[in-house]
Amino acid sequence: MSVECAAMVHFILVHGMCHGAWCWYQLATLLRSAGHRVTALDLAASGINPKRLDELRRFADYTEPLMEVMASIPLDEKVALVGHSLGGFNLALAMEKFPEKIAVAVFASAWMPSISTPMSVFMQEYSRRNPPGPMDSKIIVSEDPENPFTSFLFGPKYMATTMYQLSPPKDLTLATMLVRPGRQFLDEITREDMITEKNYGSVSRVFIVSKEDGSLMPDFQYWMTERSPGVEVKEIEGADHMVMLSKAKELCNVLLGIAKKY
Repeated sequence: MSVECAAMVHFILVHGMCHGAWCWYQLATLLRSAGHRVTALDLAASGINPKRLDELRRFADYTEPLMEVMASIPLDEKVALVGHSLGGFNLALAMEKFPEKIAVAVFASAWMPSISTPMSVFMQEYSRRNPPGPMDSKIIVSEDPENPFTSFLFGPKYMATTMYQLSPPKDLTLATMLVRPGRQFLDEITREDMITEKNYGSVSRVFIVSKEDGSLMPDFQYWMTERSPGVEVKEIEGADHMVMLSKAKELCNVLLGIAKKY
């Protein structure tokens, strides 16, 4: 049974690394059918965004499409931000800059920075808890001495066994055709001055745990939420890492309930 929202809500959907707005197609359809506005955007050098990865010098460059959307939101309007996987860091940047425009930020199997715990500690804990998947993913090192960086591209075996193992086969096929190399920008997202209690900490946050996630393991997701007291936690049974594909209807209902509350 679906959850009804009394008023129209503007949901802004932010994808994770190597993905694009296309991964939200099921959820966007469901939310719009329920009468809500949806903006599913491509971050820079992702999806059909024309930027190339080697054009991005900073994490802010990668996040620019989200910042442009947030800047266009009227001052008297508040949106519901939804981020997936590495997209949690893009959410954090938007929350830090536009806290007054965000009714709630939802982290769906996403990295969620903490005011009290350095992100470097998060990365160490993630490495300790998460076993490596099939090593068919590609690591690409830039040969440009003026812009050295390392990019990453998910391999089909890794996606099939670790990210999409419970998603419809057609969505895995779609992903293998559409993923693009991505960057983690670790030097920037691990900086302790990226977020503040005044801005980022003032926004209501909800974390959605995917109970069968093989990429961002559920025990690590719970560990992250424990570092952010006051964050509301929801769970979706039978969801793999790509919760918007494996459990689209369930995710839609959870989001409608969150939007009604906040």
